[in-house]
Amino acid sequence: MEKKRYFVNIGTLEISQVQSGNNNDFTIIATDEEVFQLREIFDEMYNSDITAFFRTHLPIPYHKDSANDRYDTGIVSAFQMLHDLGDEKTKSHINSMHILPE
Repeated sequence: MEKKRYFVNIGTLEISQVQSGNNNDFTIIATDEEVFQLREIFDEMYNSDITAFFRTHLPIPYHKDSANDRYDTGIVSAFQMLHDLGDEKTKSHINSMHILPE
């Protein structure tokens, strides 16, 4: 399958083949299937974030909140995938963040 260049902004959960505005935080080279997998991770992060937002009105400690746990797992998975598919600049940047497990 053909790999294409994509620009990714993890803050807005944007994946685009067109560089525009601030969507170039990370650059990946990926197949359509890999982009679909990344999109699924982003969608799960979004859903967990919405659930956590509604939950914030209840006094539940962060470490006992499954929505936050799902979001945390999703963001680490997203960064791992960005690292795996990223160009050298992306890999270097993610390595400097020390977000991925050793």
